[in-house]
Amino acid sequence: MSCVFCDVVAGDLEAEVVFDDEAFLAFLDHRPVQKGHILMVPRQHLETLLDLPPDLHGRFVADGQRLAAAVVEGLGAQGSFVAVNNVVSQSVPHLHLHVVPRSRGDGLKGFFWPRHKYAAGEQREYADRLRAVLG
Repeated sequence: MSCVFCDVVAGDLEAEVVFDDEAFLAFLDHRPVQKGHILMVPRQHLETLLDLPPDLHGRFVADGQRLAAAVVEGLGAQGSFVAVNNVVSQSVPHLHLHVVPRSRGDGLKGFFWPRHKYAAGEQREYADRLRAVLG
């Protein structure tokens, strides 16, 4: 099965690479939410965050943090939106971290999902279900 991000990592598909180390490669999204939108992918083909080996967790966060700082320092953004989709809304089945430069008034009003309210007692029920799984 062909993977567009694996092709970028292999150098078979051209991309505007902004950062790379032994575990991850970061490049500009060709369809950015905002100019300077970065995608960081593991060099190894992993489909979701759940597949990321424990020895790469720290590096994933550290590299993501470095990219979030870079959009502020290098692009003059006021901040960033950092996100990972797992399966749903994941357009390429290869783990990727989005780092999107943000500034007040940048027009991303519809980028966030609507909020929902819990019914009476429902919040505790959800929390109990999650605590049961998390131990």
